Amino acid sequence: KAICPVCRRKSIGKMEEYKLKGTGTVETYTIIYTPPPHFEGEEPYAIALIKMDEGCYLVGEIVDCDFEEIHIGMKVEACFRRIEEDGTRGAIQYGYKFRKAE
Repeated sequence: KAICPVCRRKSIGKMEEYKLKGTGTVETYTIIYTPPPHFEGEEPYAIALIKMDEGCYLVGEIVDCDFEEIHIGMKVEACFRRIEEDGTRGAIQYGYKFRKAE
């Protein structure tokens, strides 16, 4: 039986890849005005807990709308965006964020 020594999860080695449609609903959110050190200069920004249509949860930034538009129950879709740029190497990292669904 495989168990992670850190979190004690028994699912290690049993997980499988699952493709999501990329759509979901905002369960809760917050606006970050004082970010952790790695995100200084990016504030303010909105972070939300998204319940994906398949039932799992993801956390991500809400983009392309005013903060006043964001609300619990808002339908969102994942979008591919720049996450950060490594200043020393110039490497740009991309990942998912969320925007209001059309």
